[in-house]
Amino acid sequence: MATPRQLQKLTRDNVAEHNKGGDLWVIIDSKVYDLTRFKNLHPGGAAVLLDDDIAGQDATDAFYGLHRHEVLERPQYQRLQIGYIEGETPSLKGRNSSEISRVPYAEPTWLAEGYHSPYYKESHRRLQQAVRKFHHEVIFPDAQAREEDGKRPSSEVIQKMAEVNLHAMRAGPGKHLKGLTLMGGVVKPEEFDYFHELIIHQEITRCGARGYGDGLQAGAIIGLPPVLNFGQPEVRARVVPEVLSGKKFICLAISEAFAGSDVTGLKTTATKTEDGKHWIVTGTKKWITNGHFADYFTVGCKTDDGFTVILVERGEGVETSSIKTSYSPTAGTAYITFDNVKVPVENTLGPEGGGIFVMLSNFNHERWVMITSSARAQRGIVEECLKWISQRKAFGKPLASQAVIRSKVAAMIARVESVQSWLENITHQMNNMSYKEQAKNLAGPIALLKMYATQTAQETARDAVQIFGGRGITRTGMGRFVEHYHRTITFDSLLGGAEDVLGDLGVRQALRAMPSNAKL
Repeated sequence: MATPRQLQKLTRDNVAEHNKGGDLWVIIDSKVYDLTRFKNLHPGGAAVLLDDDIAGQDATDAFYGLHRHEVLERPQYQRLQIGYIEGETPSLKGRNSSEISRVPYAEPTWLAEGYHSPYYKESHRRLQQAVRKFHHEVIFPDAQAREEDGKRPSSEVIQKMAEVNLHAMRAGPGKHLKGLTLMGGVVKPEEFDYFHELIIHQEITRCGARGYGDGLQAGAIIGLPPVLNFGQPEVRARVVPEVLSGKKFICLAISEAFAGSDVTGLKTTATKTEDGKHWIVTGTKKWITNGHFADYFTVGCKTDDGFTVILVERGEGVETSSIKTSYSPTAGTAYITFDNVKVPVENTLGPEGGGIFVMLSNFNHERWVMITSSARAQRGIVEECLKWISQRKAFGKPLASQAVIRSKVAAMIARVESVQSWLENITHQMNNMSYKEQAKNLAGPIALLKMYATQTAQETARDAVQIFGGRGITRTGMGRFVEHYHRTITFDSLLGGAEDVLGDLGVRQALRAMPSNAKL
């Protein structure tokens, strides 16, 4: 068993004596590193480290002008630490911290010190703390690794999420939570509401890996509710526990190469066998999240009665292939072929021909989930930019000294705060409406907010790239989260309905509610 290294107590004068190529020390955040052997391996060359302002000096500002904090957390660089400055305490933290960020606007207002909210109770705060700790220890490390290798989220992460019933909570409030211990008991099933669910989605989004976030059972968030709300009891009893335990995956299979937002234009068909006991499902689906590794498919089909939703199980006649997209394969985005797949009629979700209501009800929750993630992802970019303009110097001054930069950040802050405020208002309505009332009253507002959230997100992505410059289009280093955000942001503008379609939906619903006596 290896003996823990003994770190030396040092003074700044001690470090200053080690300022040559054959004996090179530096200080970063009160920690002392011996770079003598490393200097020739430094990606920027040894000359950078031998600069008079670096060798034997406090190189904290220089380091953070070029590198992210996470570099210091890598084992190969941790081994370079030989000591620390006596009487000083390291204070700098990186992106993946379990603590509440003190960067202004880095957290939603209800989490910021000194602020208040009418929506969140003590159980919400307990859940937030528990989920952030879980994210810090379990989700974030796996997200970064899978973003690199393109593999699906690790089964260990899926199982750990199941152990604390995160999969169940991400499906929203409901009877499926009854009798479960949620996140170690920090919130009771009967008190779990949409704000608890909002917290979970926003905390997971902090991983900054868009494809991974979708691969993390996102298919269940949109594919399982139709089973929960419209499935036959025996189907629910079998399928729901399998999915919520993380043993099997489910996806929502609506979009096709022939039709996306226009569900009435779908060409996948389901016809009944002569004995009326089975459906024969034939057709294709495209851009299906989690489809490549799904075990169940919630499928929209054309039937004699119109549009029907059917739960199809992976088996004979079902083939899936991965689609290469602008984000990683971890999402399992797939093209699916159903070739005369035989499905029991008991797998029909809702009434035959009544699939439009099933899907419209589901779309509200799906789009709401996307908004929660969009709001948090934007906030993460605001934090990245505020940190960067504070530590990056240009022309001898921090970027923050330039009015044009401050103007861009001001617009970012205004956008994200408006999205979050509107989101919380809608979430409050959801908590006080039945499922049918939500379908009737909130389809328009949710569609409009989804449109607004993704439009503002694209503006924020563009501005962030301008602020980070070349780093904003580089997949590694200081701007890697900005680059990833900019590259993947158009996903959110399309998933759940294109922006123009959703905007039109919101206005049409408003026009239907116009009173006949309203005149100028």
